[in-house]
Order: sequence, then C-alpha cells, then structure tokens
Amino acid sequence: MRDHDISQRRACILIGVDPKTVRRERPPDNPEIRKAMQEIAAVRRRFGYRRIGLLLERKGMLMKPKKLYRLYREEGLSVRRRRGRKRARGTRTPMPPALIPNQRWSLDFVADTFGASRKFRILAVIDDCCRENLCLIADTSLSGARVVRELDALVRIYGKPTCIVSDNGTEFTSRAILKWADQNNVTWHYIDPGKPQQNAFIESFNGSLRDELLNEEIFDTLEDARRKVALWRYDYNAVRPHCSLGNLTPLEARRALALPDGSATGALVMKPPADYQSQTRRLSL
Repeated sequence: MRDHDISQRRACILIGVDPKTVRRERPPDNPEIRKAMQEIAAVRRRFGYRRIGLLLERKGMLMKPKKLYRLYREEGLSVRRRRGRKRARGTRTPMPPALIPNQRWSLDFVADTFGASRKFRILAVIDDCCRENLCLIADTSLSGARVVRELDALVRIYGKPTCIVSDNGTEFTSRAILKWADQNNVTWHYIDPGKPQQNAFIESFNGSLRDELLNEEIFDTLEDARRKVALWRYDYNAVRPHCSLGNLTPLEARRALALPDGSATGALVMKPPADYQSQTRRLSL
C-alpha cells in the first residue's frame, strides 16, 4: 500500500488475505456505560433511552442526550412500539383539575389470562395529582359491590376523594356504586361514551401496566398474578421515574406535596400550564 499507492482492499486481494484479519477494530467507547445500559434494559425491556438515562444518572453516570441515544441505538436496545386496540367509553360535567392529592381519582379495569386461558380482571385506581397507583386488585370476578369494598378500604388508608372519574361500565353504574357515592358525598364523573381521552390518566397508566407487565409475564395461577402485580405496583410507585412529575416517582411527588408549601399549585417539579383549567374543560367537551 505504501509503495504502490493502492487501497487496503486491493492489497488484501492481491496477497490473498481476508481484510478482517488486517483491519484493526477499535474497542467500543464508554464500555462501562454500555454494560450498565444492557443490565437495565435486561430488567426493564420496555424502557427507552430517556428513562434508562435517568436510572444511569442515579448511579452517577452523566451523559448528553445525543450521545446516550447513539449508544442506545448501537447496543440494539430500541423498543418497538406496540399497536393496541383502545377501549373506553363515556362525561357529563367538566372535571375539576387535580392539583392536590385526593382531589380526583380515576378507576378502570384491565383484563388478562392465567393458566389454561382462564380470564381475570384487575381493578386499577390512581390519584390523578401525584399519579400514585392506590390499588391493583386482581380477581376472576369484580362486581360493583366488590368495587365498593375496595373503595372503602382505600378511603380508610388515603382519605376520601373529592371526585372519582370512570367510564360507563356496568360495575361503575351499578346501584352499589351510586349508593356509595351518595352516602360518602363523592362526585362520580362519567366520561362520554367513546371518549377515552377524557380519562387520560388511567388510560396512560393502563398502557404502562399492559406494556411493562401483562405483555411481559405469563401467569400460572391467580396467586402468581397477584404476586407479580403487587411487585410491579411497588416498582411503579417507588422506583420508576415519571416524566410528567419531573422524573420523580409518585411517592416522591406525594411527599413533595405534603411539605408546608405543597398544598400550593405547582409544588411538583413539573408545573401545570397557566391555562390548565381551560384545557381540562376542553377535554370534557
């Protein structure tokens, strides 16, 4: 190559050598960060590079987003987006904005199977302000009376909510639910049929639950499903960063709101926009 001014590929062909034995491969840069990313992605397979970057920051590994994204792509960790069928129904009055805990709860059901295609359902309840998951009740049958019992248990633990948002499912429109809401003086807000975006908080939570747990795990028995659901609920509330909370966990957000100035609007890291109430009203139309 020096004497005859030819390319490396041409020289390898002339002397009968595979170019791979001649070329010097450079070792990958930032091997410790790549290894840490692989370890996180092995446990949290549905996390993108932003959430992986947040968990790396907790370990003291700081990196610019563009470089983090390059390493993420080079390691083949890109997550394929799953396309699913949306399900929801039914509001009748504008929803109050959730600016403090217990101001608004959201309820919904998620279905899955265990064992030999036996179906079970999960009742999910979240606090719309701090995004905390208050309960995940898994059972083969969840009637309106069962929902009332679970709500009574949540009220004893967290206090009584001002408003509850749900769709128009038969469990949520049953006599037991209507009687409970009237006796406890809780406003029950039903979203409009075919308008799941009006219950966006629980729909987003359901998507995370299905994407990170239900589509990733196989449940052998109902007890196995309950155990895995409980572990995921703890991880969601105490470990998993939430971008809408300024990358805090729901429990950290609740503690931030419990501070002396926590009752004021904007106590969380991510402040709501100035026209928050007008946006909420528009979602209800």
